[in-house]
Amino acid sequence: MTERRETEAVPGTAAPSQAPETEAVPGTAAPSQAPQGDEASSLAALEDKLLRVAADFENYKKRAARERAEYVTHANERLVKELLPILDDLERALVAATEHQEAALEDGVRLVHRALAGLLERNGLREIETAGAFDPHVHEALLSQPSDAEEGSVIDVVQKGYRLGDRVVRPARVVVAGPQHGSDG
Repeated sequence: MTERRETEAVPGTAAPSQAPETEAVPGTAAPSQAPQGDEASSLAALEDKLLRVAADFENYKKRAARERAEYVTHANERLVKELLPILDDLERALVAATEHQEAALEDGVRLVHRALAGLLERNGLREIETAGAFDPHVHEALLSQPSDAEEGSVIDVVQKGYRLGDRVVRPARVVVAGPQHGSDG
């Protein structure tokens, strides 16, 4: 049995347990330094990932702010569309009241019209300009008729158009100048 114990203590079997201690020789990397190189690359990868996540988060915040602003702008669009016929009726009533000389009615309707128009304006509603050339993005041509005005220009407004923010809520319904009859030769 003593021989066996001596064979177990043979220098060949003890060498693996001492191998890590013998590798740390001057001029070579110690085993504890090798993982630091891996840790440095791992750290660089994590920093890169962190920067990308931070950039993605900033982009998300900007997109969310843009969507919130757009939502607020268009949140009352349905209400505004329903109020537009009332504004039109008040304008017609003002025209009728002026013709019949009923000053008290005219003042009352004018007051309501001014208040409603102010309310809609404060909520972002703007009237679409109709002077000048026909623009299919904001005008709806109901008919074209011969006129002395330049062909393609708006000569009459049948119904006003409105924008809410940068969006057309209702296009202006207009009459467009067509070619002149006298120029046919």
